Amino acid sequence: MDIKTLVNTTSRAWTIPILAQLHAGVAGRQAPLLAATGASRTAFAQSMEHLISIGLLERNPGYGHPLRPEFRLTKHGVTAATIASKILNVTADEDQGLLRRSWTVPVLTALHRPSHFNEIKRNLHTISDRALSQSLKTMEAKNWVQRNVDETARPPRPLYRAANTGALVSRVTAAEVRLL
Repeated sequence: MDIKTLVNTTSRAWTIPILAQLHAGVAGRQAPLLAATGASRTAFAQSMEHLISIGLLERNPGYGHPLRPEFRLTKHGVTAATIASKILNVTADEDQGLLRRSWTVPVLTALHRPSHFNEIKRNLHTISDRALSQSLKTMEAKNWVQRNVDETARPPRPLYRAANTGALVSRVTAAEVRLL
């Protein structure tokens, strides 16, 4: 998987939990997935529609009632579901709110090694300065990212590195996702 696909996949809040639950063997129907993820119906429906539109899920042809369709992972969806499952395996339940934020996983992927702000931005292409800054601040507050300022440089430059749970997520995604 490349970084652009990861950014697109994580742009909806419930895509990682949905993919992880499908990888774990939960039936690809709305009721079991809603129960397994804890998502609201509206957010769940938007995430499912998004996963279908980017080609990670498809309707299971010839199965089920039209009002209660079943979904299955595509070839690319299997890869994404494996990554999502690994991410959820290294995080705790209280971390799920931060994981559902759209830039958390891509930023941690870009932090596979300590990086300056501009290096992270360069790896993520479409992220705005504001979104990157807010993501880094949020993860720093949760101790997922450490910020160290090099006082000897002119001008002083902060260096960001993934830490604690953020480092675990970074290791998982860096092994699976190609930066462009």
